[in-house]
Amino acid sequence: MRRSTLYGLLIGGIGVSQFGNWIYLIALNLLVFDMTGSAAAVALLYVIGPSARVLISLFAGSVIDRSDKKRLMIASDLIRGLLVFMMPFAGSIWVVYLLVFLTNATGTFFGPSSTFVITKLVPDHDRKRFNSFMGMMNSGAFLVGPALAGVLIMTVGTTWTVFLNSATFFVCAAAIALLPVPKETGAPSGRFGWRMLRDDFDEVARFIRSEPFFFRIYLIFQTALMLAFALDSQEVTFIKQDLALGDQKYGLLVSIAGAGSLIGASLSAAFAKKLSLQTYLGFGTILTMAAYAAFYSSAGFYTAMIAFVLLGIFMAFSNAGYDTFYQRNVPTALMGRVGSLASIFQNVLQILFTLLLGMLAEWFSVQGAAIGFALLAIVLACALSASVFDRKKAGYFEAESA
Repeated sequence: MRRSTLYGLLIGGIGVSQFGNWIYLIALNLLVFDMTGSAAAVALLYVIGPSARVLISLFAGSVIDRSDKKRLMIASDLIRGLLVFMMPFAGSIWVVYLLVFLTNATGTFFGPSSTFVITKLVPDHDRKRFNSFMGMMNSGAFLVGPALAGVLIMTVGTTWTVFLNSATFFVCAAAIALLPVPKETGAPSGRFGWRMLRDDFDEVARFIRSEPFFFRIYLIFQTALMLAFALDSQEVTFIKQDLALGDQKYGLLVSIAGAGSLIGASLSAAFAKKLSLQTYLGFGTILTMAAYAAFYSSAGFYTAMIAFVLLGIFMAFSNAGYDTFYQRNVPTALMGRVGSLASIFQNVLQILFTLLLGMLAEWFSVQGAAIGFALLAIVLACALSASVFDRKKAGYFEAESA
C-alpha cells in the first residue's frame, strides 16, 4: 500500500472521529437538556465519561495487549456507532446515561489500540510529521466541529444530528478495515482473571523501574498538561467575569484558538525534518504554558486573542513531540497496558487539579489562582526541557533511519 494511502486511511479512520466527537458532545448536551430541562442533568454527563474511562482502564490494557488491535478498533467504532444511534430512542434519562457510560467504556479500548497501530504502520523517522498531520486533523475538528454541529442542529434537528454522528463511527470503522494488519510481536499470554491483572500491573511496574528517564518525562509532561486542562475549566469564567466579554466575543476567541491550533499543526508538520524532537517537546511545552500564563494575565480582548493564537500554535508542537517520544520508547507489546494505566492517572489528576483550582478561584480570584497554576506549569515545563536536552539521553529521541 502506498504511504499516502496508508496515512490517509489512518487519519481518516482515527481523525475523522474527532469531528464526530464534537458533534456528539453538543448534540448530546441538547438532547439531555431537552429531556430534563436541568443544567445539573447535563453536567452529570461530564462525570459519567471520566468515571467510565477510569473504571474500564483498570483492565482494558490487558485485553488490548492480548487482542488483534485492528479488529478491536473496528469493533469499538461499530459498537459506539450503534450505542449513539440508540440514544434518541431512549425514553428515560437513566437509559441515556447508561448508553453514555457504555459508549465511553467502549472508547477506552480505542486509544491505546490506535497508538499501537500508528507505531507499527508509520516508520519511526516519519512519526513526528505524521503526528503533526494528525494534530492538524484534531485542530480542524476543534475549529469546524462545533460550527458544523450548530448547522446540523439548525437544519435537521438534534435527533438527526445524533444519527449522523453515529454514522461517523461506521465510516471510521470502514477506513480502519482497509488498513494492512499490523504485525503483532511479544503479545502476553494467560487467562483473564485477577492473577493475570496482577501480573500485568507487575510487568508495567518493571518497565517503569527499568526506564526511569521515560517515566520522569512522562510524569513531568502529564502533570503540566493536567494543570493546563484544569486551567481550561476556568476559561469561560475568566473571559466573562474578568474580561467582561459577551458570548459573541467568547465564541470568537474559541474559533481563534482553533485557528491557532490549525496553524500550529501545519507549522509542526512543515518543520518536522528541520527541528529536533527535543525542541518540539521541550520548548513547545514551555511556550505552551507561557501562553496560558499570558492569557490569564490578559487585560482585554486583543491580548487574550494573541495569547490564544500562540497557545494553539505551541501546543501543536508540544503534543506532536510527546506523542512521538511515547511511540518511540514504549514497547508495542506493552502499549495497551501502559496507555490504559496512564489514562487512569491522567483522569484522576485532572479531576483533582480542576477541583483544587475551582476552590482557589473561590477563595481568592479566578485570575490569581489561574496565573499561579500557569506559573507552576511553566516551572514543570522548564524541568522537562532541561531533562530532554540532556545529551546523555539523546538516544531516547533519535529516530531510526529510513
